Amino acid sequence: MCEKCARDIVQPLAPSRRSFVLLGASALGLMLGSAAASAKEAKAPPKPENVLSPDAALKRLMEGNKRYVEGVSRRHDFKHEREALVGGQNPFAAVLSCADSRIAPEYAFDSGRGDLFVCRVAGNFANDDTIASMEYTVAVLGSPLILVLGHDSCGAVDATIKSLKDNKPPPGHIPSLVAAIAPAVKASAQQSGNALDNAIKQNVVDNVNKLKSATPILSASVEQNKLKVVGGIYRLSTGRVELLN
Repeated sequence: MCEKCARDIVQPLAPSRRSFVLLGASALGLMLGSAAASAKEAKAPPKPENVLSPDAALKRLMEGNKRYVEGVSRRHDFKHEREALVGGQNPFAAVLSCADSRIAPEYAFDSGRGDLFVCRVAGNFANDDTIASMEYTVAVLGSPLILVLGHDSCGAVDATIKSLKDNKPPPGHIPSLVAAIAPAVKASAQQSGNALDNAIKQNVVDNVNKLKSATPILSASVEQNKLKVVGGIYRLSTGRVELLN
């Protein structure tokens, strides 16, 4: 072996200028690829029209209810909405509604798929699971509005009134509903007027306050004006939703 070959084996040749250029190009390609991946992850929400302020979300919700009441609900293209929502969702409002079969928030507010995040339970009250669900839609999905929706002639509230009056618990697991609604029934007991109507309204008010003050997520969002929590009563005879002050 010649002396030069031996030196090359022990001490490889230094990188050429061309090697540095190729290395730089590769690094740049990796950076651009990473940026493209980040841009893909930060893609626009599936329904950009749902990115609203709390006030705008409430306005849109009530405009939908007005169309519903007047019988001029829009025709929704559910096929393309399904396709658009496969990869995610960004509902513009959340609704805590009674499970009564006569109330369907998606219809009552003339909304499409992916517009409303709905939790339903007889008596429309917020327990830990409901609060957690609302925290998810606000913190993760970006919903700017929560509506607690009661309705007239609510059977769950009426059953609670009767159970407390007769001091007789209902069968099965229904006592858990009574326990959740009882504070509103007791708080409204001294109010003048119809006892059932008063309790229904008080139950909505109580749960609006409960959600607004739920720490740490919902209360912080309210304080930062990122979230509005309101209450309303659905009228069975007309379909109209009356907001409570």
